Amino acid sequence: MAKDIWTIAEQRNGDIRKVTFEVISEARRLADRTGGQVTSVLAGGPGIGEKAAGLGAYGADRVIVLEDDKLAAYTTDAYCGAIVPVAKEGAPAILLLGASAQGKDLSARLAAALDAGLAMDCVGFDLDDGGNLVATRPIFAGKVMAEVGYQGEGLQMATARPNVLTPAPPDESRKAEVETKPVSLDAASLKTEVVEVLADETGKVDLTEAEIIVSGGRGMKSGENFAILEALADVLGATVGASRSAVDAGWRHHGDQVGQTGKVVTPNLYIACGISGSIQHLAGMASSKVIVAINKDPDAPIFQKSDYGVVGDLFDYVPALTEEIKKIKAE
Repeated sequence: MAKDIWTIAEQRNGDIRKVTFEVISEARRLADRTGGQVTSVLAGGPGIGEKAAGLGAYGADRVIVLEDDKLAAYTTDAYCGAIVPVAKEGAPAILLLGASAQGKDLSARLAAALDAGLAMDCVGFDLDDGGNLVATRPIFAGKVMAEVGYQGEGLQMATARPNVLTPAPPDESRKAEVETKPVSLDAASLKTEVVEVLADETGKVDLTEAEIIVSGGRGMKSGENFAILEALADVLGATVGASRSAVDAGWRHHGDQVGQTGKVVTPNLYIACGISGSIQHLAGMASSKVIVAINKDPDAPIFQKSDYGVVGDLFDYVPALTEEIKKIKAE
């Protein structure tokens, strides 16, 4: 029997997040083996349905659109209240979301409401001989990769770590069937309300979606010194991150923190400057595709995880690196 796979599309201010394309592409790959269809649920305020057709290019066979004023800004109550009835009616075998801040929050509530097993923050997926989902996720601060299976015949849910799965090249000739379903939300059941959104005005890509990250730690010595990392990030088109020690010192905002108590990131390139490499920090960036470390201490733990390491003063090397990249780009 064919098993259908559903995904929850994530959008912010009407723009589809990159992790949505990654998850749909993975669902397509799995559905080609289960013989089922891929359905993506897209929730948002009025007009969000205009973005639905584009999801077909990444592998969705069908897109269910949920439009309502109460869904314009994300809240757990409203999104869960809108999605649960649709999911119960459709009864997919597998439901995938991105492990973004929103995805982690929503998936936990959905799993409870749908009585589903949930594997969080996964870095890979497969199917067993019975067509059941097998999820791979890091545990023990990334030291071990665990394969997680599901018991029983219920819904199997998982969230995928952003920037780990490779989205399929979009096929514009592939079209998805778009179906708009009515949304019925009882205002009395909505316990939260978004009063104001303070947007990041830097224009930088969010850490969890950034392809290149330049991070600084205690070795930066002050918040003002992060200017040299900002300069390097500008020429690379990167986002600046920080270790917990730098955030605790007040040098960077908590939203810039990479690590177990901050954001888990998986960029193509991670440049760690003046970061010793505590277990907590490594848990947040160890799955980066290429890691470069710059540190004066040759015994810093960060070098054990690095693909390339520079033992030296970051205040000498980072500006020099920035200038060399500028010269290369100018050519």
